[in-house]
Amino acid sequence: MLSINTDYANDEGAARPYLRAIAEAGFSHIHWVHRWRGDYLYARSEIEEIGRWFREYGLQLNDLHATEGWEKFWLAPETYRRLAGIELVQNRIDLTHYLGGDAIVLHLWANPEDDPPPEFMSWLHEALDTLLPYALERGVRIAFENLYPANYQTLRRVLAEYGPDEVGICYDSGHGNIAGGGAEFLDLVKDRLLVLHLNDNDGVSDLHQTLFYATVDWPPLAKIIAASAYDKPLSMELSIKNMDIKEEAAFLAKALETGLRFANMVGK
Repeated sequence: MLSINTDYANDEGAARPYLRAIAEAGFSHIHWVHRWRGDYLYARSEIEEIGRWFREYGLQLNDLHATEGWEKFWLAPETYRRLAGIELVQNRIDLTHYLGGDAIVLHLWANPEDDPPPEFMSWLHEALDTLLPYALERGVRIAFENLYPANYQTLRRVLAEYGPDEVGICYDSGHGNIAGGGAEFLDLVKDRLLVLHLNDNDGVSDLHQTLFYATVDWPPLAKIIAASAYDKPLSMELSIKNMDIKEEAAFLAKALETGLRFANMVGK
């Protein structure tokens, strides 16, 4: 079983055509990423319709990339924007719960010094005081993603302050390749691994290419994931726009092939 992101070609509009193509390619699970950036709120009717699409194509939700809003941002300096952003994240928690997923992905602070100001941490604590009870009541945990510049220090701090039943890590192999030290960081926090964004790149740009396409060192990463707490279908976060394969079915076939190759290395 393998999972792939819904926005491999486009993250706007209805995801139904992409779900159909993903199912036809042989994937079993979905990482929902549509409208991950912006202030879009899913209405109940939309959430129910998405559920019908999943059932129609025999797909299951692995996890979901929650939204980082432009105005509604859960870590914004302004209180009203933070509160609106919390509602936006709760909307994605609702979608995740309805579709049967177990985790959402959120971004944290990332700058060259990896040293967030005190205000940032107070905003984070304030937001999580609301979000964590809401998520836990719905069987959903929050996974914070490694970014670039590397935010490893901030991630370790948050993991130390919150328990494994509350928060964990989303590991993006492409981000780890650009920032450097990704595998070493993951090895230190592998017992908190909740979500995977598997993808490749040239070590410079965030290209989200298929596995084994560029410069990510996959064997040590496979070993770490095999020894980690991660127990779901392996999940890729890919983009067709940075590939030499432009035909959708061929791209998805390549994604499935390389995903299965990596799954065999992990032993999943």
